[in-house]
Amino acid sequence: MAIGEHGQPESLFDEAEDAAASAAAPLAVRMRPRSLDEVIGQRHLTGAGTPFRKLIDNDAPMSLLLWGPPGTGKTTLAYVVSQVTKRRFVELSAVSAGVKEVRAAVEGARRALGMNGAQTVLFIDEVHRFSKTQQDALLPAVENRWVSFIGATTENPFFSVVSPLLSRSLLLTLQPLSDDDVREVISRALSDPRGLGGAVTMDDQAADHLVRLAGGDARRTLTYLEAGALGMPAGGRIDVAVLERAVDRAAVRYDRDGDQHYDVISAFIKSMRGSDVDAALHYLARMIAAGEDPRFIARRLIVHASEDVGMADPTALQTAVAAAQAVEFVAQIQRGHQGHRRRRHRRPGGTGGRSACAPAGRALSWCGQGRPRRGLPVPARLR
Repeated sequence: MAIGEHGQPESLFDEAEDAAASAAAPLAVRMRPRSLDEVIGQRHLTGAGTPFRKLIDNDAPMSLLLWGPPGTGKTTLAYVVSQVTKRRFVELSAVSAGVKEVRAAVEGARRALGMNGAQTVLFIDEVHRFSKTQQDALLPAVENRWVSFIGATTENPFFSVVSPLLSRSLLLTLQPLSDDDVREVISRALSDPRGLGGAVTMDDQAADHLVRLAGGDARRTLTYLEAGALGMPAGGRIDVAVLERAVDRAAVRYDRDGDQHYDVISAFIKSMRGSDVDAALHYLARMIAAGEDPRFIARRLIVHASEDVGMADPTALQTAVAAAQAVEFVAQIQRGHQGHRRRRHRRPGGTGGRSACAPAGRALSWCGQGRPRRGLPVPARLR
């Protein structure tokens, strides 16, 4: 989508197309902030005197990399930059775009800059999905400032973005929204004419439950709120029962190939190393509930038994190997129990049988039902 020099569609056809798209847009898109004052959260970036705020206030050329979890406002900040600075907004997704689309966007930006001096914000979502060659195609445009490049990534840019592009961009880290921020998102969506416009209300208990389900993700908050409001009569009230019917279960923040994969397994190992039983159970359940390959967990348990426990308890390695072998033969529902037995090996008074499996079962249930603090990021000291 391209937006003109003054933040308006470039033609009447574009305007009609945008109006139709807006009418069918999900609540999370309709509620997207239009100015910095409407942005909720990320005050460490948008506050007065911050580098990001100075770039916008002074209308300076910029190249930015926005790194943060989903639903923290990366696309929103890019859109707000174009609105505040009155620049054309061109959005590409690295999932579907390639070098051809990037070059076409850059050429369009150069043409607009030469004809009427209009600058362009080129926003590339999921930029870490671009190959090195595709990322290199951006370098001339960034180097010569033909575009104001803004890239969004959920992966660590030091591993997923090529060094030349990283060195030419200002890296900004976004944090998950606080509980108060999420409550403000809910309140605004319920009352704003672009959102639900006061058609429905939500009681305090349901709002608290939604905050827990959201896990600091504004997009997830609005998606669940929209699902809860679907089919409600005018003047209806969303309570906990309505919300639970609309949202079967909470999503566990985890990815099998990205930062969370390594952060959670690291936290799991360090929790065992520090003899923190509850923390180790939490991270084990979090991996299993998110669908992590149990064989990967079993291999890391063997490494832990060999390197961290070692000769302090020679039977630890035997137990870890036995658990790994059991994983190969038992059903998925029992796999968590095998890892739990291995993890309990060094706990004084630990027992086998049903009593040893019960804490693992409770932890798995806790992760799968949207309990408080389920989706918080792994503490930095455990990554």
